[in-house]
Amino acid sequence: MHQIDTSIPHGHTEQHMRSSEILTDIVIGMSDGLTVPFALAAGLSGAVSEAHINLIWIAGLAEIAAGSIAMGLGGYLAGKTEIDHYNSELKREYDEVERVPDREKEEVREFFSGLGLSREVQDQAVDEMTRDKEKWVDFMMKYELGLDKPDPRRARKSAFNIGFSYVVGGLIPLSPYFFVSDGIAGLRISAAITLCCLFVFGYFKSKLTGVNPIAGAIRVMVIGALAAGCAFAVARLIQS
Repeated sequence: MHQIDTSIPHGHTEQHMRSSEILTDIVIGMSDGLTVPFALAAGLSGAVSEAHINLIWIAGLAEIAAGSIAMGLGGYLAGKTEIDHYNSELKREYDEVERVPDREKEEVREFFSGLGLSREVQDQAVDEMTRDKEKWVDFMMKYELGLDKPDPRRARKSAFNIGFSYVVGGLIPLSPYFFVSDGIAGLRISAAITLCCLFVFGYFKSKLTGVNPIAGAIRVMVIGALAAGCAFAVARLIQS
């Protein structure tokens, strides 16, 4: 028998869940989009000559395209897995309601008992809830398994949100290289812009997730700076 969760903060669950999913997708896409192309461009800046600076933004654009597709595909598969898991549990719950209705009714009773209702009220609630099989199963999915019905378009939305966020994030560190003729000069401008964006991104990400905003912002910025610095140092080492 499954353990029933007696916490029922489901009044606003759907709205918060949807906004949380979109926010998660943006965070995933932007964090990698800002960091990976930044590190790649930094590494190439330490390796290519001034005459071949176009290789930096060509390689950067290729990486952004490949990265956004890969990240979007990952988001699609994650969303599809969530839907498949829900459908699998839904089928199993319908089967249990058909085969062992008494046990399932007892699980419903345990839920209402956990709310402190009297036995008489429990009996009324169980009778009312189990009268409609569809509502009964939906109740069990939410309060027994803690599963809300996912958006059937979740996989496609997640793929687009993550992929688009990756592209937006990736173009930020790459954009200065379109307007300079020297890789090191481009790196300086790119580093200034990207580190500022990483700080702002880290600040709001940490604020939304309940972490200390300043500490979170500094942590995100330092990680991006270390990635770019290591890539630049390795490229210079190989070149020498």
